[in-house]
Amino acid sequence: MTEMEASKPSLEKIREDVIEVLRTVYDPEIPVNIYELGLIYNIEIDGDAGVKVTMTLTSPMCPVAETLPPEVEEKVRGVPSVSSSAIDLVWEPPWDPSKMTEAARLQLGM
Repeated sequence: MTEMEASKPSLEKIREDVIEVLRTVYDPEIPVNIYELGLIYNIEIDGDAGVKVTMTLTSPMCPVAETLPPEVEEKVRGVPSVSSSAIDLVWEPPWDPSKMTEAARLQLGM
């Protein structure tokens, strides 16, 4: 292993850093971050530290459908160890409140 390879963050560390930044993005209509809200379905990291986030929105008619995915892509790309980022916006399976974490449910009084 070269010194450069040894200094590269692990995929798990990159994943933790990406999740941390996703927790700074909020749905403007619900005061909970998009990660706890359950809008993030998957985070894939390739061997070159490229990150692909599969996400959804609370509704296809969501007023931030045009702005939220690019915001997520930009913030993920800003994570120091990430080489590139891409967003895959999906509608299946549709989001519903059961996808929220326990923390989100508590925050919303559910």
